[in-house]
Amino acid sequence: MEYVTLNTGAKMPLEGFGVFQIPDAKECERSVYDAIRTGYRLLDTAAAYGNEEALGKAVKRAAADGLIKREDLFITTKVWVQDEKTEETAYEAVKTSLAKLDLEYVDLVLLHQAMGDYYAAYRGITRAYKEGLTKAVGVSNFFPFVLANFCETAEVIPAVNQIELHPFFTQEDAIALMKEYGVVPQAWGPLAEGKHGIFTDPDLTAIGEKYGKSAAQTALRWNIQRGVSILPKSTHVERMEQNIAIWDFELTEEEMQTISEKDLGHSEIINHFDPQLVKMLCGMKIHE
Repeated sequence: MEYVTLNTGAKMPLEGFGVFQIPDAKECERSVYDAIRTGYRLLDTAAAYGNEEALGKAVKRAAADGLIKREDLFITTKVWVQDEKTEETAYEAVKTSLAKLDLEYVDLVLLHQAMGDYYAAYRGITRAYKEGLTKAVGVSNFFPFVLANFCETAEVIPAVNQIELHPFFTQEDAIALMKEYGVVPQAWGPLAEGKHGIFTDPDLTAIGEKYGKSAAQTALRWNIQRGVSILPKSTHVERMEQNIAIWDFELTEEEMQTISEKDLGHSEIINHFDPQLVKMLCGMKIHE
């Protein structure tokens, strides 16, 4: 495993395990435990995923079994739009997440979307950061024009911006801007959520074959070499093992370019520029 240094000085693994779309508590707990056993040390959840409790139980079980200590892990959660209203609601959301995770602190808290009063919400998670409830704060789904304005005005520069990054949506300009501000890019959906035939893509497959790797491993390695932290998800141990076995080969500049040329220039997973989507997410309640 390789690590990236955040603007707080903390080290974050470049590859982690995400639990988006694993709502079943037992399956999530088992998957996280298996991921820890496989070697993952960065675990990513969110209030909106509805599985913080399950992740916390897996961490406790792994610690009790002697697989890890809490300080070995880098745990991320996110504040949902419903709580991105005021400084207080965001601050309380962090405490709620900690209670569900059954942890004294998390390593990173992100605002899940650039929606609601995200400036006030960011002040709330910054307050949690100053109180030691989280080791770092950041954002998610902040497009370049939003991030630039945010970094020019926020008291604490976000440590991470978690956005969609894969060979079919490369977002080179977004990565360049993050580098300018010292914000680490982190990929959700690094395997494009299985779209675009990514697992059987001819170019990814051919490049991978040179190294004895799959198309998926090639796509993950491509992002790593761009300095992007990645969060692949799987509930199958063999896939977890495959996804983490990407540290023993390196793509050439030509291969990197071939993969980057797959960029469509837009997302085909979610359209954050759709007003109806924004209305829906702003109205989505994850608690009473």
